[in-house]
Amino acid sequence: MSEQSRYMLVASPLMENNPAFDRAAALAKAAGAALHIVAFDYLEGLATASMVNEQALEQMRIGYIERHRQWLEERAHSMRKLGVTVTTEVVWVERPLQEILIHLKEQPMAALIKALEPESFLSRLMFTPLDIHLLRECPVPLHFVSHVGRALPRKILAAVDPFHRDGQYAGFNDRILREAAKLASLCNAELDVLYAHDLSSISTNEFGFDNASAFLSSSAAKSLFDAQAAAFRELAERNGIADERQHMVMGNPAKVLCSYASGYDIDMIVMGRVGHRGAGRLVGSTVEHLLYKIPCSVWVVSPEHLAD
Repeated sequence: MSEQSRYMLVASPLMENNPAFDRAAALAKAAGAALHIVAFDYLEGLATASMVNEQALEQMRIGYIERHRQWLEERAHSMRKLGVTVTTEVVWVERPLQEILIHLKEQPMAALIKALEPESFLSRLMFTPLDIHLLRECPVPLHFVSHVGRALPRKILAAVDPFHRDGQYAGFNDRILREAAKLASLCNAELDVLYAHDLSSISTNEFGFDNASAFLSSSAAKSLFDAQAAAFRELAERNGIADERQHMVMGNPAKVLCSYASGYDIDMIVMGRVGHRGAGRLVGSTVEHLLYKIPCSVWVVSPEHLAD
């Protein structure tokens, strides 16, 4: 008998409802999975209050944690009425990233679910938010929840990029489509697949041209487009995607995906994140650029083997 799969929901430390609770409960019920809700608490004012002695501070922290645990239990109670097995936990920790990664290592989860925290562009320039850290380091599928119209997704879009000349991520697009198909089956949702390609972003040196304009005005551009289209069709057909569910659109991937999601009332985009060599091991640019702009939730899949 196989062990029941589990989802992990990271709750806000501020005891506030958000769409991630409804999404996590709906997915867990549909999957027959258990749900573990964890809040990683740390309130700066409560942690560093200078007018209170250490013993009183500790009692205040304990009291806050207990109130939060009771608050989570109230949320969990309504989920249990739906037939979902729910456990709750509250941890006092200043920097939650490492605690989250430790939880995922010690308690294997099918996915990590979290409400996307709004961050200004200036804030993201100065500090790396927890959500971006999770994008780069989370070892399991990561579901950022925002703009939820339906608790259970009914329209899912898989974003793929099947044209990698070096073959570094061979098979990764198949994993993305398998994950998207599994979610669509689970949620009884429609599944479409989109390849947003941007020829202007391709290194012209790779094809022996000195500048982009020469490349884009040449027959090489058409040949490359045809090769991309053939790779996309092969990928989609190999994964049983019907012709009418395949979409190949030219343009900046982030803009294309945002426009498509908005125009077709998409509930969730399933896409991959790619590790890069170099400064900061930046996450694949498309998913990071999309994260705070996309008008729907995002389900992120990481490659099995990331670049060092």
